Amino acid sequence: MKIEQIYTGCLAQGAYYITSNGEAAIIDPLRETAQYIDRIHKDGVRLKYIFETHFHADFVSGHIDLSKKTNAPIVYGPTAKTDFESIIAHDGQIFSVGKITIEAIHTPGHTLESTTYLLKDENGKDYCIFSGDTLFLGDVGRPDLAQNSANMTKEELAGLLYESLKNKIMPLSDDVIVYPAHGAGSACGKNMMKETVDTLGNQKKVNYALNQKNKEAFIAAVTEGLQTPPAYFSLNVAMNKKGYKSFDTVLHKGTEGLHPDEFELLADASGAIILDARSPHVFYKGFIPQSVNIGLEGDFAPWVGAMIKDVQQPILLVVEEGNQAEAVTRLSRVGFDNILGYLKGGFASWAASGKETDQVKRISASQFAEEYKTGNRNIIDIRRQTEFNTDHIVDAKNLPLENINEWITNINPEEHFYIHCAGGYRSMIASSILEARGYRNFSEIEGGYKAIANTDLPKATASETAQQN
Repeated sequence: MKIEQIYTGCLAQGAYYITSNGEAAIIDPLRETAQYIDRIHKDGVRLKYIFETHFHADFVSGHIDLSKKTNAPIVYGPTAKTDFESIIAHDGQIFSVGKITIEAIHTPGHTLESTTYLLKDENGKDYCIFSGDTLFLGDVGRPDLAQNSANMTKEELAGLLYESLKNKIMPLSDDVIVYPAHGAGSACGKNMMKETVDTLGNQKKVNYALNQKNKEAFIAAVTEGLQTPPAYFSLNVAMNKKGYKSFDTVLHKGTEGLHPDEFELLADASGAIILDARSPHVFYKGFIPQSVNIGLEGDFAPWVGAMIKDVQQPILLVVEEGNQAEAVTRLSRVGFDNILGYLKGGFASWAASGKETDQVKRISASQFAEEYKTGNRNIIDIRRQTEFNTDHIVDAKNLPLENINEWITNINPEEHFYIHCAGGYRSMIASSILEARGYRNFSEIEGGYKAIANTDLPKATASETAQQN
């Protein structure tokens, strides 16, 4: 028996590849299937099942493409309904893979169809669980993502989750290994550990959700402080239920190179967003007017989903030459399939053609400190509220990037302001959006709060700010 966790950091997502005696199973695969096909061929095994723990909201799974390429059936838990052929397992149903077995344990709460898969080894001993979004390390799945489709409140779903954990998961042996679908950084939970594998016994000790005194306390704890889910989540769920374009088709179209004249004409004719995926450290020096910068090296796909929202939106890419396939792949993971092509030769080809370019005014933290001391203190800190509350510059306003569409219209374009995040990634996203909408009278601070913190400017916590006010 072999179990491999295939972890994708930018999505904080874990897929699982399992083999035993010439047969294989894959749990919660990502959109691009080549990595799984390669493993199957290398190991000389037959893919027997594709297991899905639930209808994922934060990414588009590769279950449909993988099934078409291998003829392996797709397995969902009880109550799931799909528009494609699948096995809907009943609670307790056993699936054999070589000399091991995998039991479907219905664990509703995160979603109604959520299912944990219990793997028993060659000796029939409980070995591990693939817990999906039911149980994370240090947390549990948020119960507010399926409330509309389930016609239930988040409190009612949290109550179901409590019963699932108490009656189905907690009775398992402490030495059972927990393999979750996500780790720290995923928007599917709020308090996940950085580790991606643990024992159930340790989770019983350290997981706050598993240590609530009763059901009421559990419901209160897991529903407290939930951020509004990204708008693209519901669209990803629909794609996972109903189907989607072949990834190969999306990749082929999205990596079609367009010369500057072709790119410009298509941008004008299609209403496409120009998505510039270069580093913020490069983007600010020169870019195509109206383009939005979301750097490929950061949490690219989740931020695209948070900022662009509509997965049907046409997109034209600007990347460093050679990064186009990576950008298209990561966009497709969160359902953005309408990619019309990329600028061949990158921004350098656009600039060489003599077409119009734009820039963001970026200043150093030390220059900002000097200007701050002269009394210019109109500062927008776009970090999340929890980051801002920990520590921030005195006089700064907290306007998180996620809410830019709500606060952008309240900005006076005649008044100069400064903008920063933690390190410069998010503030360049915001800067590109501001410039695309006609706001020019601002300075973005290089290095963000990490650089500002090394200056002698006065700092405060949220409680100190409240006391001063």
